Amino acid sequence: MEYTSGAASWRKVLRRAVGVLLPRRPRQRRPGWSVGVPLIAAAAGLLFTTTATTAGGTPLREDRRPQLTQLIEDRREQVAASEAKAARLRAEVEEQTAALADTDGPISAQRHRAAASRQAAGFTALTGTGVIVELNDAARRADQPLPKGASNDDLVVHQGDVQAVVNALWAGGAEAMSIMNVRVLSTSAVRCVGNTLLLHGRVYSPPFKIVAIGDPAALQRALAASEGVRVFREAADHYQLGYRETVSTVTVPAFEDSTALQSAKVLR
Repeated sequence: MEYTSGAASWRKVLRRAVGVLLPRRPRQRRPGWSVGVPLIAAAAGLLFTTTATTAGGTPLREDRRPQLTQLIEDRREQVAASEAKAARLRAEVEEQTAALADTDGPISAQRHRAAASRQAAGFTALTGTGVIVELNDAARRADQPLPKGASNDDLVVHQGDVQAVVNALWAGGAEAMSIMNVRVLSTSAVRCVGNTLLLHGRVYSPPFKIVAIGDPAALQRALAASEGVRVFREAADHYQLGYRETVSTVTVPAFEDSTALQSAKVLR
């Protein structure tokens, strides 16, 4: 037996003795997932950094619906105030023009000429027989599951659905038309904001009511021949959307929005 002096030799002897008393455990192979831990940690760090940069100090999942609701309400009040101011100014212009017409022959002649065109231009209310079309979202509770194969977009009325009805009624010879009791002309634009309708700066919720004065039979034939209306009626049957046609004596109000033309295009 070989002896070695010094503290190092005693440590060697002690390790050998322990090795005799306690058999050496076989070396275990490091599991494969231990190698992936650093990679996962690096990816997580990169994800957190990207999220923080994108958020810019604000919550990414913040619910902004209350802000949008308040914004819509503010804009609605601004539109109402502007409409009231415009009506007041129009009344003042009309009053001064009428006063001048009493002493000015050319102005009086132009007023009579304009009055003869007011009905055709839509600036007077009109009553007659016509068709009422109502479009509505599907009735569904919040806890009710969606129909098989359907999305939320399939259960609401869209801008294209309203526009299809309006175009069909114009094509059927409508003399006057209103949407949600607002007179519309050929230059009126229908816009969709979510499941609400934006018309002349005002927002309307479903059901959407469209009234057209004209020959009821011709108007209904035009609705039946419209591809867009047919598609909506099929969706209404499948997803329980609302569609109803009614023939009745109706009144369409006068056009009260701005008559200024923003743009025009010549079609050849």
